[in-house]
Amino acid sequence: MAIKEIKMPNLGESVTEASVVSWIVNPGDTVKRYDPLMEVVSDKVTTEIPSDFAGVVKETLVELDVDVPIGTSLMTLEVEGEDDSTQEVEEVKEEVKEEVIASSPAPKAKKSVNKAVGRFSPAVVRLAQEKGIDLNDVEGTGKDGRITRKDIMNFDPAKVVKSEPVVEETVIKVEETTTAPKSAETAAPVATSTASQDVVPADGVRKAIAKKMVQSVNEIPHAWIMVEADVTNIVNLRNKTKDEFKKNEGMSLSFFPFFAKAVVQAMKKNPKINTSWDNGNIVYHKDINLSIAVTTDEHLYVPVIHNADNLSLAGIAKEINRLATDVRDGKLQGKDMQGGTFTLNNTGTLGSVQSMGIINHPQAAILQVESINKRIVPTKDGGFKTADMVNLCLSIDHRILDGQQAGQFLRDVKENLANFSSASDIY
Repeated sequence: MAIKEIKMPNLGESVTEASVVSWIVNPGDTVKRYDPLMEVVSDKVTTEIPSDFAGVVKETLVELDVDVPIGTSLMTLEVEGEDDSTQEVEEVKEEVKEEVIASSPAPKAKKSVNKAVGRFSPAVVRLAQEKGIDLNDVEGTGKDGRITRKDIMNFDPAKVVKSEPVVEETVIKVEETTTAPKSAETAAPVATSTASQDVVPADGVRKAIAKKMVQSVNEIPHAWIMVEADVTNIVNLRNKTKDEFKKNEGMSLSFFPFFAKAVVQAMKKNPKINTSWDNGNIVYHKDINLSIAVTTDEHLYVPVIHNADNLSLAGIAKEINRLATDVRDGKLQGKDMQGGTFTLNNTGTLGSVQSMGIINHPQAAILQVESINKRIVPTKDGGFKTADMVNLCLSIDHRILDGQQAGQFLRDVKENLANFSSASDIY
């Protein structure tokens, strides 16, 4: 038999760490090759990690919801293929490696059942804690009485015979003072949970969101600008074509693809919007990869429409539908979360009329599309009309963009929105 390790895989470009959010299998379970072992989270994507081997799960090596570097060992499996001697050699190697990073050896002391007190490897301590074993009860078979993981696995608590401790009577003389000792009633209170609040640990996805948002706010100097746009033409066009579109495409046509297409067109005219800051340099991205915000009951995901400038409005609508469906069905792949260069957020679906988005680091900007509302607005001839109006709220990285570039970009978005007039514009 041999022990094989399952390691944190490479989950995508620029991903350096991830966390296990749930174990699908437990120690003692038999698994086949390609069976899912665990779910891991990185950059707000949940991914199942399959087994590379057929065998029996031995132990889990990391705690849930704790970020670990790519390549970290997550689980061990016992598999067919190598004899016990090979396994022992590998275990000794692991113990030696862990001893280097363990606490410094304790000073030499009288010999006891365990000669290596204070020199336990992290793996041994973790395994003992999981099994509820007192290391002082274990006799080590390693060098100088060192306890190995095999000692923990083979340990039988029922065979431990503990002698009754000798209790020595100690008399303590207490000097009389003028201050009376605190009674039980006046002792300092112990903090406890109350019925008025619940403390719930954040899950892996929420922690990933928190980390990204804090990074963005701490590193990016945000500036904000808002304009309003008349989208009466889009409302009329969508109402005329939505039934035919659903019949032909098998999906509903929302307003969001119109805004996405208008934004992509404006990005081609304003390439500085499609950039990011990198250690004093401005990186101009050749591809326009549009990140779109998709929410579930608990989380926010930002999947990416890659090369969005190559797609028609209908093509963008299909990608939005695909990505949103995958998010809500829990099927989103890691590649669908990578490479975004600008984010578009449809806050209007929640009834918002004005908001300031936090930039999706390391991008240069994020645009919030607010709700469409009918308003009385002035006309060019001095009269008034009822129009479908929307606010477009843009947050920018002020290291890269100034008000002039932001204003020009929004002006181009407005012009693009005004140009949608016929069904042919959808395809």
